[in-house]
Amino acid sequence: MKNRTKSLTIKQWNEADRPREKLILKGVNSLSDAELIAILIGSGNRNESAVELSKKILNHFSNNLNQLAKANIGELQKFNGIGEAKAISIVTALEIGKRRRLAEALSVPKITCSKDAYEIFQPIIGDIHHEEFWVLHLNNNNKVIEKQMISKGGLTGTLVDLRIIFKKSLELLSTAIILGHNHPSGKLQPSSADKQITTKIKNASTTLDIKVLDHLIITQKAYFSFADEGIL
Repeated sequence: MKNRTKSLTIKQWNEADRPREKLILKGVNSLSDAELIAILIGSGNRNESAVELSKKILNHFSNNLNQLAKANIGELQKFNGIGEAKAISIVTALEIGKRRRLAEALSVPKITCSKDAYEIFQPIIGDIHHEEFWVLHLNNNNKVIEKQMISKGGLTGTLVDLRIIFKKSLELLSTAIILGHNHPSGKLQPSSADKQITTKIKNASTTLDIKVLDHLIITQKAYFSFADEGIL
């Protein structure tokens, strides 16, 4: 017997399997994550509709879009019905969402609290599997002039060269900086190395009359602020 996804046209599918029509009739907010992904991939496989396949993919990633966003093309192609083109569509869509969030964060006129800085750092380093150290360069109104990656490391650490940080600060005439790095382990507490590099950067910045406003440790869903915790 032929299965329904092979023998029936899309218009003959059940309403639950027609997310495009649902989007048109009820709006994009009415769709589940699985239905949105189903629109991206367009079709399922011999035994599953696009929606059913999308649910399976999401379930594999704990029904978490942030986890799915970490998947590469090869990982997605392991699902029956997901070829290279469909995998690319999923990866591309999630990357667009990530960049949109970053663009919105950068439109904030100035940094007023640690959460403002977190909203900039998180889309950049919150979901990656290795450590990266970044700096936000600010003007005297605490508006972000530029974001800069200082170094990229392994799973447990990264080296930081102070000369790279302050060379850029002097070029931009920035009056303040905010430091940020991620912990792929998900642990928010700063290590002794984190505290040492923060102190080292702060001491060097005093000579150049550049303020270190904060140092954030970023994870997928949360952050630790040295300033908020009073240890900066």
